[in-house]
Amino acid sequence: MEVETVQNVAQGAGQLSLWHLIWNAGFVVQLVMLGLAAASVWSWAIIFEKFFVYRRTMGQSEQFEQNFWSGQSLEDLYMALGSRNNSGLAAIFMAAMREWKRSQGAASRAGFQGVQKRIEKVMDVQIQKEMGYIESRLLFLATVGSATPFIGLFGTVWGIMTSFQAIANSQNTNLAVVAPGIAEALIATALGLLAAIPATIFYNKFAADASKIGARLENFADEFSAIISRQLDERV
Repeated sequence: MEVETVQNVAQGAGQLSLWHLIWNAGFVVQLVMLGLAAASVWSWAIIFEKFFVYRRTMGQSEQFEQNFWSGQSLEDLYMALGSRNNSGLAAIFMAAMREWKRSQGAASRAGFQGVQKRIEKVMDVQIQKEMGYIESRLLFLATVGSATPFIGLFGTVWGIMTSFQAIANSQNTNLAVVAPGIAEALIATALGLLAAIPATIFYNKFAADASKIGARLENFADEFSAIISRQLDERV
């Protein structure tokens, strides 16, 4: 009897491969695993996309600031950037310059004050557009990071309940009978953590990077607004 039990345990252990457990899991547990796997894949797609977007944005901002403070005229810089697909600081500069050109007909002091307000408003709107693009889909990472462990736990609880029902029906509590059902249920929790951990880590990183980018955009808008104000004062 003891030899038979050991053989059953060894045979059951041979069936505890990952794919075997996933394939033989219950429908609800398989559905949970499929959802967690899809969430993980989509999270990694967003992570790679945001990594390149943030890197490109920061690189373009560095290059633009070098050109902006190099001493060339604003008109020359505007003409040089006019044919490009601008983002970040360059997009704010182009939006402000377009409004400046449209408002050059103002002749009075009141008109100059209105020009500056419109330019500041245009830059604020452009900042919101840039930040909307930069922060897009970060909410999905936050949701995956907070929700997938609980979804995985739901799959585990459901799988363990099913395993206990099978044990009760077979009236056999050998380890070879219990282990596969418990193991396949625990895979759901493992998948939930596998999706949640990188999503949480990179969400925090990207949120911090987005905050830095937003502060940089705001600072440039304030500096450029001061430059516009000085030029308007010189015209009075």
